[in-house]
Amino acid sequence: MLRFLTLVLIIFQSCCGVVMADEDSDRRDQMARQILDEMSPLNGPGLQYVVVDNASTIFEYSTGLSDISTNKSLELDQTLAAFSMTKPLTAIAILQLVERNRLDLDDKLSDIIQHPYDHGVTIAQLLAHTSGIPNPIPLKWVHLVEDHAGFDESLALTAVLKKHNNIDSKPGVKYKYSNIGYWLLGKVIEQVSGLFYPTFIQKNIFSPLELTSADIGFLLADVASHAKGYLKKWSLMDIAGRFLIDDGVYGSNEGNWIRIKNLYPNGPSFGGAIGTARSFSVVLKDLLSGQSRLLGPTGKQLLYSQQSVASGKKIDMTLGWHIRQLDKMTYFYKEGGGAGFCCEMRVYPEAGLASVLMLNRTSFNFKKNLSALDRLFVQPHSHN
Repeated sequence: MLRFLTLVLIIFQSCCGVVMADEDSDRRDQMARQILDEMSPLNGPGLQYVVVDNASTIFEYSTGLSDISTNKSLELDQTLAAFSMTKPLTAIAILQLVERNRLDLDDKLSDIIQHPYDHGVTIAQLLAHTSGIPNPIPLKWVHLVEDHAGFDESLALTAVLKKHNNIDSKPGVKYKYSNIGYWLLGKVIEQVSGLFYPTFIQKNIFSPLELTSADIGFLLADVASHAKGYLKKWSLMDIAGRFLIDDGVYGSNEGNWIRIKNLYPNGPSFGGAIGTARSFSVVLKDLLSGQSRLLGPTGKQLLYSQQSVASGKKIDMTLGWHIRQLDKMTYFYKEGGGAGFCCEMRVYPEAGLASVLMLNRTSFNFKKNLSALDRLFVQPHSHN
């Protein structure tokens, strides 16, 4: 009888624990939705937010508008421009080639492709932004979607390299972010693999994860399923943008916002991905997995290894991720932003979670706002 009563008590406690856990999750999710709604301006652009672990989606939500002129809501299956959030995809592709013995991190860039910079620049330095290659403002390195058929990427890159051909510092000496560096990494991928960069990414990253062109890619698969990008009228970005962005990218005024026409960055490998927050979360879910379909143990270790400059000083950078802490918990992240869109994705290895936040507006305080959101999910795991 005592054994039976003990079993009943264990079952009762277990059921109570499940109910309480469900109630805690419901309160957390309700709070997250409330915060997200408050972050989305009334009658303005929207956002997508997804949190995953290594096997499932913990939370996902979208709010706000994808088209202000028609009052169309932003849905989770609509794509947005990721801009520099593309760079970890480029890093993964490079590390895949390293794992396949097609490339070495210490290989000299000049041994693979021609460039005007120091011949000592290595693949690892390009990945970690320690190559010394300059980083001029890239806001004009775009072209309209309607002009893509006549666009020549090679000519565009040649023009940029000719105009910005002086190195800012000796390779390996210091950290300095460089879009040009990642544009050149795209050319390395093409030279080594024999495939165009978007094709390599599709075959080696998207397809293994069963992501379709409707989920993520480098071309607009369906304009109707792509959110419109916006810039706040009379904002600092609007005023500054008049000097930094070609007038041809500006669309109509829609309420308090200026619509940005659909664009493609000239260099797909530094900022050309277009996708949903869900699709990027699938990539992060795989990286959290013990059996990644993208990288083996060596590649994953390299992707998350903190880098140093020549003096031995550590920098807040891996071979593809930036490094930061949230309440003493280390996370790896990459932000992206450009005309009409901004985003950030994070990986919290200690919590076994990752998050993606994407918006169809030009600017957003991710360090403050995404951190506030992520705390709801990572803090319960921080003491496990």
